[in-house]
Amino acid sequence: MERQVEFTGILSNDKSQNPDFYNWNKVKIRYCDGASFSGNVKDELQNGTRFFFRGQRIWEAVMNELVFKGLRNAKQAFLTGCSAGGLATYIHCDAFRALLPKDSRVKCLADGGFFLDVEDISGKRTMQSFYSDVVRLQHLREQFSHCNSNLEPGQCFFPREVVKHIVTPVFILNPAYDAWQVQHALAPEASDPQHSWLDCRLDIAKCSSEQLEILQGFRKELHDAISEVKQKRDWGFYINSCFVHCQSLNSLTWHSPTSPRVNNKSIAEAVGDWFFDRREENSGAVVFVTGTRTLLRLKDQSNIPIQVE
Repeated sequence: MERQVEFTGILSNDKSQNPDFYNWNKVKIRYCDGASFSGNVKDELQNGTRFFFRGQRIWEAVMNELVFKGLRNAKQAFLTGCSAGGLATYIHCDAFRALLPKDSRVKCLADGGFFLDVEDISGKRTMQSFYSDVVRLQHLREQFSHCNSNLEPGQCFFPREVVKHIVTPVFILNPAYDAWQVQHALAPEASDPQHSWLDCRLDIAKCSSEQLEILQGFRKELHDAISEVKQKRDWGFYINSCFVHCQSLNSLTWHSPTSPRVNNKSIAEAVGDWFFDRREENSGAVVFVTGTRTLLRLKDQSNIPIQVE
């Protein structure tokens, strides 16, 4: 791991980049356990090799230290994460809320963590198979109360199941065309021996009409999955047509003159309005859903192409 991490986007201390949270105390928890801080395996040996799958213990140790350092006195607190950290946010949101006083404002933001249980281009459920291995390897059935015998092991780990049981308000930030999921869940290399998706999976501007139809189906899967939680009180949603993975830690996508906007709001503005209850209406979730086809090519500060609407 690198010795120093740049705090950008929602972690930035620059008010112009991060208007609502620039002057907050911020902690970044480094991820290394492979199961979004949820495993707790007592055994150290796995097939003769010494491994430690104890992400739940890591989570609890970090939280205990933060509580001791002053988190227990916080009037406002925000648990966020992107990718596997977004999944960890779903998993630990209620536990995080329980650490704070009842009169504190506590919410969660999951960025790019709504992984989907979908068939890939060869008809296989690559992500479910992968998650099933993780659940078995790290003994996660015992960790998740929602993981009953009616579900396949891998299904327990998907946000679609996890979110059903969350009580704390959550903001779901996710692209309709999540770049990581397109590349690893929808069109993984192993399911594309003819390399017909090689260009499309890296740049959806190069997709054929048939491939775009499949991407539209992927987008529909996301909308169907989150529709189940749209009625949850005080939840928020920002689903745009970007071909990216994480957006809250990138200053370009989080809040900049060229950041994606829905209803004329950047992601940072929408999240800030939701967190602080700056709404025109006093009830219901804030739902932002964009259209589909219109895409622009932009580049972030590291010159990596990003697709945004």
